[in-house]
Amino acid sequence: MKRIKYFLPLLIFIAIALFFWKGLQKDPHEIPSALIGKPVPAFNYPALTGNQPLTNKIFIGKVSLLNVWATWCPTCYAEHAVLLDIMRTPNLVIYGLNYKDDRTKAEDWIKENGNPYQAVIYDAKGTLAMDLGVYGAPETFVIDKKGIIRYKHIGAVSPNVWETKLKPLLEKLNHE
Repeated sequence: MKRIKYFLPLLIFIAIALFFWKGLQKDPHEIPSALIGKPVPAFNYPALTGNQPLTNKIFIGKVSLLNVWATWCPTCYAEHAVLLDIMRTPNLVIYGLNYKDDRTKAEDWIKENGNPYQAVIYDAKGTLAMDLGVYGAPETFVIDKKGIIRYKHIGAVSPNVWETKLKPLLEKLNHE
C-alpha cells in the first residue's frame, strides 16, 4: 500500500500529460457546432442596406456561405479580399451577417471595400449570431440547398481554407 502512495503522483502526472498532449493535436479552428446537420435557425432581420427583411428562406434552393463579419474586426478586413475573389465562383452565393456593429459604419465599409455578398443580414444585438453559436467574427458557415448547416469555419477564410475545405465541400453539395 505504501508503494502505491509513492507512485500515485507519477500516475496523476502521466494522466495529465496525456490529456494535454491529446489537446495539442486538435485544430483550434475545428470547434464542433451543435448545429451541423440542422437547419439555419428561423430569423427575420433587416438587410444592412435597403428596407427589405431577410429570413432563413434565403438559403433554400442554393448552396451558400454565411459569413459573419464586423467593422470592428481586424481579421475581417484581411478576409474581405478573399471573399471578393471567391464571389465569382459559379454556383456560389455568399451572404453576410453583420454582427454587433454600427449600421452606418458597416454600410460605409461595404461601399469603400466592395460587396461580396448577395445580401447582408444586420444583427445589431448579435441575437442571430448567438443562435448560430458564433464565438466571434469572422466565422463562416456552409449551408446546403435545403437550408441545412453542413460546416462551420472559425477564423478568416484564407485562400488555403477556400481551396482545401470550403470549395471542395461546396462542389460536393452542388452535385447532390
